Amino acid sequence: MKLYPAIDLKDGNCVRLIQGDYNQVTVYGSNPAEMAKKWESLGGDYLHIVDLDGAKEGKGINDEAIREIVKAIAIPIELGGGIRTLEDIQDKLNMGVDRIILGSAAIKNKELVKQAIDTFGADKIVVGVDAKAGMVAIEGWLEVTNISALAFCKELELLGVKTVIYTDIAKDGMMQGPNIEETEKLVKATNLDVIASGGVSTLEDLRKLEAINVYGAIIGKALYIGAIQLEEAARLFK
Repeated sequence: MKLYPAIDLKDGNCVRLIQGDYNQVTVYGSNPAEMAKKWESLGGDYLHIVDLDGAKEGKGINDEAIREIVKAIAIPIELGGGIRTLEDIQDKLNMGVDRIILGSAAIKNKELVKQAIDTFGADKIVVGVDAKAGMVAIEGWLEVTNISALAFCKELELLGVKTVIYTDIAKDGMMQGPNIEETEKLVKATNLDVIASGGVSTLEDLRKLEAINVYGAIIGKALYIGAIQLEEAARLFK
């Protein structure tokens, strides 16, 4: 199981939100590149970055911080937030990001997903599937659709998607553990590489995720408050 330490960028700082709420922001550092180096040195396999301002504005806002991170570390980087077009994807890949996360853009524009995979290859495109009670949520989690996460993932698989990030938004930032049951459904019912996100707060959570054969786990708040020591997690799960 791969470990994905997370850096959320807002106004050039490393922050965490609670359940995606921009009014509940905690700043954990003003130097994202230094934070990235720290997570790399402690054993992170892959850095997960979200441009929160970009997600809100629909365009890249924290590009300068992202360029600094790319320069600072050798492990690969995946990036999401405000990436809505093939040009956006190309721009980010040109910056040295390894793969791109398409979020709510994907559910409204499956053609973009298909074109992105045809243009850049399935290894360069990840789709973020955010759900609440098993149903897909979009628009920064403000709107829950009537599409199940499982049905959406099966559609994505048919489009050629190889990797998804599954986030249970009720769990995100709450330090209450991930939604094992819903995550396992996706692992069992598809051939996708499923990366679990949202709520990972203890080594026991990581053990449970490993037991259901997820491809990777994104660790956010738990790293920043010291609930999980990345070095120890890397020793156990890599």
